[in-house]
Amino acid sequence: MTDLDAAGIAALREDLSAAFRITAQMGWHESVGNHFSAAVSADGKRFLLNRKWQHFASIRPADLMLLDADDPEVMTRPDAPDASAWTIHGTVHRQCCAARVIIHCHPPHATALATLADPRMVPLDNNTARYFGRLALDEGFGGIADEAAEGLRIAAALANNRTLLMRNHGLTCVGDSVAEAFEDLYFFEKAAQTLLLAYASGQPLNVLSDEIAEKTARGWDDYKGMAFAHFAHLKSRLPALD
Repeated sequence: MTDLDAAGIAALREDLSAAFRITAQMGWHESVGNHFSAAVSADGKRFLLNRKWQHFASIRPADLMLLDADDPEVMTRPDAPDASAWTIHGTVHRQCCAARVIIHCHPPHATALATLADPRMVPLDNNTARYFGRLALDEGFGGIADEAAEGLRIAAALANNRTLLMRNHGLTCVGDSVAEAFEDLYFFEKAAQTLLLAYASGQPLNVLSDEIAEKTARGWDDYKGMAFAHFAHLKSRLPALD
């Protein structure tokens, strides 16, 4: 893993800004809150992040800030990022160099699942089984995540996982690329919707056996290329910004 060159950073800006706008189209944004980031350095500590309170639908590549997770002066500057963004993304990029792209938002079905006493992703079909044995859970919740302890707890809960469901909060997805992190978000939200609809029926669930659930989860490894094809299509459908 090496630092990205100028062309690599430019391409990453294009993808990350597109992810914001696609998320807004999906209705998964939260007013002018929530944040996505992407590392540009090998150690993960230099990263792109959206500006404070800029609506997802308006974010252009040039709007993304380039920050250093080790810079103690970030929050003292006039253009400081949102405090919760710095707490979560700054800490995770500082603690987990393998977290190249971090998408954190509050999509409705994933967030509803996070509020249940039992927030497990029960394997019922291909999409729900995708996360079998592959979903981390952040058990803590201390309100808006703008304190250092919150960031450290979230980073520890994520560890080497790709998907983190945050109790009473939302969802964080990590990927090696924007396309892969976004695909994780997309499928988790679909899976959470399926599970909640099944719960709402009031009928007993036909839960997959552990053996079949694990086989299904492993089977998704052969379809990693879907993420790039899907993201490329979604990017192609974005309207031009004025």
